[in-house]
Amino acid sequence: MTRKTWNGCDAIVVALILSLAAVAGAAPPDGSDDQAAIQENLPATVVEARGRARILHETLHGTLQVMHRDFFDPSQRLSIPSRSLEDVFKELERSWQVKLHWLVVNAEAMNVDNKPRDEFEKDAAKALTAGKPEFETVEDNVYRFAGSIRLASQCQRCHVPRRTSTEDRFAGLVIRMPLRSAP
Repeated sequence: MTRKTWNGCDAIVVALILSLAAVAGAAPPDGSDDQAAIQENLPATVVEARGRARILHETLHGTLQVMHRDFFDPSQRLSIPSRSLEDVFKELERSWQVKLHWLVVNAEAMNVDNKPRDEFEKDAAKALTAGKPEFETVEDNVYRFAGSIRLASQCQRCHVPRRTSTEDRFAGLVIRMPLRSAP
């Protein structure tokens, strides 16, 4: 993982990575790239992948909310929690083949990389905007999940700077994981 200043978030991030390891399907304990061991730990069914994705989503959503509440001070120019979590995403992809990224749903894009990238993400953004808590699909033995991330009032100061209503706004978290191949 890239080392940087975590603005007091070190313990949260380390605990998050360790807890997500169990959910994502732990890699070999020695950290090796043993493909057979990695394949063995992939979810075998959509039901298993969905359960893992829901736990990953809720863990990251809750962590993001706590980090914003406890560590983000808009008067200081520090890294924002969602950016810090992107380092966690890189580690999850490297170690467990689980890819995660943020998705713009019905607020302003803080990063153009978070705009919907393909039809799945466009459909997911529409579903989440309509109030669905999650959206999923399976294609080519890959499970894709998008879950809503509530933008609390303090989030909307940046994500919806010219808001004219108090309606709920959302971002999304996209989780992509391969399913175990049939033997």
